[in-house]
Amino acid sequence: MPVYDFHCRDCDEVFEERRSFANAAAPAICPHCHSQDTKKLLATVALRSSAPESIPVPMSQSSGGGGCCGGGSCSCGL
Repeated sequence: MPVYDFHCRDCDEVFEERRSFANAAAPAICPHCHSQDTKKLLATVALRSSAPESIPVPMSQSSGGGGCCGGGSCSCGL
């Protein structure tokens, strides 16, 4: 079940509420002041990469390691 963020216009609190997709548009009641004057906020999603912490640096042209941009013969001109 998704979690939605809401902002209460009366007490200025931001709170989360877990609800189904079918009830996503229903008004929320602020758990702090019990007001119904709330607005659903646009939530941001944090994505975590599975890439390693350090990315290998390509070999320089002078090292002659071969391959594209590593001293080999390719069309990039390096």
